[in-house]
Amino acid sequence: MYAVLNTGGKQYKVSVGDVLKVEKLAAEVNSMVELTDVLAVSNDEGELTIGTPVVAGAKVVAKVIAQDKAKKVIVFKFKPKKDYRKKQGHRQPFTKIVIEKIEA
Repeated sequence: MYAVLNTGGKQYKVSVGDVLKVEKLAAEVNSMVELTDVLAVSNDEGELTIGTPVVAGAKVVAKVIAQDKAKKVIVFKFKPKKDYRKKQGHRQPFTKIVIEKIEA
């Protein structure tokens, strides 16, 4: 059984037990979150239900295991022959979740 869900502007194909790094969610560590933007659900018999745009009544329950930041990305801009250099770093925050169950 798997589901395709939408969170943080991205789509993920998940099944029970998967560990994901998603865009930051407003939830505490060790708390449960319900993701209701389920775009498609497959049951145990292999039948696929596709939503328009979401499947009615379907949700994915996940447990938050960490709130963290990704590795630093360096943004370096320069213009040749103009003495212009700009160095900037960015660390994107993310939430690490594990999928507990899929309800269709």
